[in-house]
Amino acid sequence: MAINVKLDDMLYARRMSLTELSEKVGITLANLSVLKTGKARAIRFSTLDAICEVLQCQPGDILEFRAGAASDRRRTATGREPNAA
Repeated sequence: MAINVKLDDMLYARRMSLTELSEKVGITLANLSVLKTGKARAIRFSTLDAICEVLQCQPGDILEFRAGAASDRRRTATGREPNAA
């Protein structure tokens, strides 16, 4: 996926644990862990809003777009270029 989650960086900058964030935001530790590790396939705006409010940051501080990352991941998973016959 071309979206990189930088939640770890924000937690470090704010000197906050994932457990603390979970308690303040009201989201399970398991769901935040999935987001933090980049395994989440989606995030609700209400969740993003709550995280940004607690961490006092902007969505762009947590999420980053990396051009070409999606096609690179597909290539490594299949061993060939996407849409290749």
